[in-house]
Amino acid sequence: MKKLDFNSHISAQFNAELERSMSKVLEMGGLTERQIQDSIKAMITQDEVLAKEIIARDEVINELEVEINELCIMIIAKRQPTASDLRLLIVIIKTIAELERIADSARNIAKMAFTPLPENHASILVSLESLANRSLRFFEKVLDAFARMDFEAVLEIYPEDDRIDGEYDNVIRQLMTYMMEDGRTIPSVLSAMQCARSLERIGDRCQNICEFIIYFVKGVDIRVQKNARLEALLENRDKKAL
Repeated sequence: MKKLDFNSHISAQFNAELERSMSKVLEMGGLTERQIQDSIKAMITQDEVLAKEIIARDEVINELEVEINELCIMIIAKRQPTASDLRLLIVIIKTIAELERIADSARNIAKMAFTPLPENHASILVSLESLANRSLRFFEKVLDAFARMDFEAVLEIYPEDDRIDGEYDNVIRQLMTYMMEDGRTIPSVLSAMQCARSLERIGDRCQNICEFIIYFVKGVDIRVQKNARLEALLENRDKKAL
């Protein structure tokens, strides 16, 4: 699906309300993307000023979530949508909750700027930066897929969370090694572990948004019997391609 059709209803106002709700989600997604980008920068450069800005901006995203949620509830109450319109509104409500939590993760990552690591453990930041960039790329692809409700794109990017989990496990093992070698690093390494966990959670929440897109496009909730239902969707896609 290249573009959502917001001109399919008799009521022009209904079309406008749906389009506005979707536009607001993308606005929230853009702000969240900036939060992730800036949090990575603050973490790597140990920029406390930028970290404080990120923490302050989090409230804007919280307020936007409330605004979109209220808009969707108003549409449901006033228009009593059915079929794909109702699915879209449900997906929007679920997605903004995930975006708000992703922004919370970005805020937590930014706090890493307040816990400088020992100079001889600069490689910790290198590992965190690699994990951070992978999570950021996943988020960017998910946001693009959401804007277009692109089912094919979702199937391509969905497995990325498994790669993020694998890299996260490697980072945790590295951090555990540092703690065992030098007990003095425990406070800073624990902070790095929390940061890595926040990065890993971004991947989890991105995958959740992928599942919401699948639900909107196909009307299938793959959270139950996930592997079997995902394989069925892939199989049906491949059959149609023949």
